Order: sequence, then C-alpha cells, then structure tokens
Amino acid sequence: MDIAALDAGIDERELVEFTQHLVRTHTPDEEGRGERAVAAFLLAKITEWGWRPRFFDSGGRPNIVITLDGGGGAGPTLAFEGHLDVVTEGDPAQWTMDPYSGEIRDGKLYGRGAADMKSGVATMLYGTRALQLAGPFPGRIRLLLLADEEGLMTGAKAAVAQGFVRDVDGVICCEPEGDEVCPVSKGAIRLRVDFTGVMSHGAMPTQGRNTLPAMARVVLALETLEHTLIQEVGSLPTLGAPSITPTVVRAGTPDQMNTIPGTTALYVDVRTIPGVDHETVLKRIGECIDTAARDCEIGTAVTVIDDRPWVETASDTPLVASLVAAHEIVNGVRPVVGGVPGTTDGTILTHYGKVPSVVYGPGGKWIAHKADEYVEVSDLKRYALTYAVAAQRFLRDGS
Repeated sequence: MDIAALDAGIDERELVEFTQHLVRTHTPDEEGRGERAVAAFLLAKITEWGWRPRFFDSGGRPNIVITLDGGGGAGPTLAFEGHLDVVTEGDPAQWTMDPYSGEIRDGKLYGRGAADMKSGVATMLYGTRALQLAGPFPGRIRLLLLADEEGLMTGAKAAVAQGFVRDVDGVICCEPEGDEVCPVSKGAIRLRVDFTGVMSHGAMPTQGRNTLPAMARVVLALETLEHTLIQEVGSLPTLGAPSITPTVVRAGTPDQMNTIPGTTALYVDVRTIPGVDHETVLKRIGECIDTAARDCEIGTAVTVIDDRPWVETASDTPLVASLVAAHEIVNGVRPVVGGVPGTTDGTILTHYGKVPSVVYGPGGKWIAHKADEYVEVSDLKRYALTYAVAAQRFLRDGS
C-alpha cells in the first residue's frame, strides 16, 4: 500500500478552500436548504475531474450519484455517502461570526454545516480523487450526494428505491463522529398524537371537553413507559438508553386564554437501541395514549410520521475492519468503536437497502446543529487520507 501516493494526491490548501466555499454556498431553494446551489457548486469540481454524474429527484430535491471504475479488475463496490442539506442557522445573534462566512479562526473553520456535513462531503470527494490519482484499483467507488437527510431522508429512500445501492457491498457515511468509527446507530420514530374534544368558553368548562388534561396524562404515561422500557432493555455504552420524548405541543388559539381548546397535537420523538422492536413499542405507545385519554372522553389518533429502525453492522466485517485499520495507519492510534446517537442516511441504506454501513467523519460528535459550528482545519486532509486508505483496503480485501 503506497500511502505516500495517496497523501500526494490531496492538495490540502485546495481542500480547505473547497470546504470554505461549500459552507459559504447558501442560496436557499424552495425547501430552504440550498441544495440546488450546493449541487451546482459540486458539479463544477466533478466536471473538472472528468467524473460523470447521474442525477435523480426526491420530492423536487436534487441528488447526485457518481460511479468510478478502478480499472484494476473485478472487486467489490464501496460507497461514500454525504448529504447536501443543512439545518437552519437559528438565531444569528447566538453566533460570534456570520453563520455562512466559512471563517477560519485559531485552526477552526466555522459555519453552518462546517461539521454536519460539508466537511464530510469535501473529504470524501478528495479522498476518492486521491485514490483515483494513485493508480488502478479493483472494484468501484460510488459517491452518493443526497438531499433531505435533515428532514425525512427522501434522498436516501429514493436511492434505495431506484437501485443505486443494489450492487454496493458497503457504505461509509461521512457524518461527524469525532474520531469514532460507528457501526451502530439508534433508531427513531416520529409521532403526531391528535386529541379531539369540544371547544368552549373558559368560564363554562363543563360545556366543552378540554384536550389539554388528556394530553398531560399522555405525557406522564409516556414518561412511565420510557422508564419501563429502559428497565427491560437497559442501555448500551455506545448509544445510551432508549427514550420517548414529547417535543412539540400545538393547542388552542394563540393568546386566546378564555377558550378551552377542542383540539391539541402532541409530537413525540422516540429513540431506540438494539433490542427494541419498533412494532411492539408503537403498540405499547398506542395503548398508553388510549388509556390515558379514555377517562377524559377525548378522541385520539396517532400518526407515524417517520420510522427509522436502529441498525448495526458487525465490527469484524471487512467494511468496519478496513476503516478501523485505516484510521490507525493514518493517525497512529486505534479509534474508538462507538455509536451514532441519532440516525443518518446510513440507517435507510442499511435497513431498507440491505447494505452494511458505518459512520465516520470529520467534526466533533456533539457540535452539529449548534451555534458556532466548526470543523478543525487539520481534520480535513487526515480524513480525506483515511477514506482513501480505507477504500484501498476494502476494495482489495472486502469481497
């Protein structure tokens, strides 16, 4: 393995500038996430390198797929995955600089998406380019640049539905995990619970049926169920415990304090770990809601907005082993094998596409979605190099 040739194929200054430009690319499309502008910027570099992209749509949002044949004979196909969207910057007053400046200060590159995950996108592209420049390799590399990861993951779902991972033997999701190699990810269920009663005047509560007490009972019942679930399945060192968290309440008319609400919507974010069956936990949640609301004579309806099961790839598979070895080769230390506290596009690609996945990328594990989001400038080249080394090892040994 000629690591020097891979290293020589990565122009660090160009990589840093490329990442800065990605962070600065903030021209929101109709979805407010700037995917079209980011895709256009990426296509300029892809074209410069002579790569031939394919495009597909997911709910009006752009996705890019690139497949590179190594020219070194038969071998497996390794995919790198990154998403094009970012979350909102939130209150700009909470930032100490322009959220889209791409400013470098004290060795850190700042901006919304710097870690989650424009640095991951940049480093997977430059790592793949380094592998290509180093000479023929067996098998193929596939680059998946997907939309809507921060929403309903429609890009990943469309990639599965349209067959773009059918021939893939493993995928590295380049999300920020703080030097951890993460072959296991929590699952997520997002629910909306609608309560229907009868609106009435606040001075005459007996003339209506208030949905808020029923909602409060449900919140307490879900807290009890969460404790029971933790007692049953415990927690994992890499992921922690499962959780059932009410997150949003919508009730009544804003500032209409003298009216009893006849409708209320409660949103719930459920996070699961291996050992939690989603179908079973959904049934138990439904039973809690029915029992808690029954005495209030309130109607209820549960809508599953999204269901992303937990996923796990064995640590001794060629995919994970190649990445662990590559990290150790490049960084001189064996990485922690950890877990993803949330879900990623890898959740969809593994559960629905049946492709082993592992999550590993530049940026701190806990910095995503915060004000003053950043990535260490020094992370960029070493992750690009680690991806190149991991790909070289996997394509040689992963069939």
